[in-house]
Amino acid sequence: MGVSPSSSAQQARQALADRLAELCRDAGLTGRDIAERCDWHPSKSSRIMNAKTPPSADDIRAWCRATGAEDQTDDLVASLRTAEGAWIGWRRMERTGLKQAQEARLPLYERTLRFRCYSSWLVPGLIQTRAYTESVLRAVQRRRVEIDDVAEAVAARMERQRVLDEGGHRFAFLFEESVLRNSLGEIDVQIGQLEHLLTLGSLPNISLGIVPTRLARSRMPVEGFWIFDSAQVNVELVSGYLTLTQPSEVAMYADTFAELADLAVYGTNARRLITSAMDALG
Repeated sequence: MGVSPSSSAQQARQALADRLAELCRDAGLTGRDIAERCDWHPSKSSRIMNAKTPPSADDIRAWCRATGAEDQTDDLVASLRTAEGAWIGWRRMERTGLKQAQEARLPLYERTLRFRCYSSWLVPGLIQTRAYTESVLRAVQRRRVEIDDVAEAVAARMERQRVLDEGGHRFAFLFEESVLRNSLGEIDVQIGQLEHLLTLGSLPNISLGIVPTRLARSRMPVEGFWIFDSAQVNVELVSGYLTLTQPSEVAMYADTFAELADLAVYGTNARRLITSAMDALG
């Protein structure tokens, strides 16, 4: 599918730029007038209004003072936070460790009634065993996080899994067959995770699909993504964490999920793939 950091983020920035430009026009001012009132270089106002340079919260406050629209400051600063939040680099998201990032997502999972997840490289977090989660988060911590709060982060992810047992929630998990053989963790960790998948596949509120490795498939593997009802998609990329809320983009991911689901196997056939992966581990 190929997502950049992204049209949703860019659209949010453009919408904010358009609102600031509108305040400028409504006040009968030019970009140069704004720059003079704010003591900026003349080109700064133009870059902000054309969404080439994102404003800071202080820039927005100064803009609102210059245009006599201070009553709109709080709303515009909130819009800035929305635009910034659409794309968060891992360094920023995990600057205080891994635990906070795990805990921050819990309310979203709690209010989601229909959850869809596709993964091309790992078993999804909601259906990981504790040992598998520890292997995943330890690898993340060693690669990019200075603070070692892996034990606390593992506990937070395990706490999140309680949503699987709450009534009214439906879960659909898809992942590539290669995930079953990704060699993450020691052999006992891998076997324990595969056994857990066999158990989860029998639960009534969980759909577990595996996309078999095959030639000439109609939909190639894509980046891992999570769909929360029809309101939001989260995507994990190499460089950061992307939140999509534009209906057109959410629909694209829903369509992709449906296409991948059509390629997947379920029930007995899925169990056969899982059992084969366990046998390969000896």
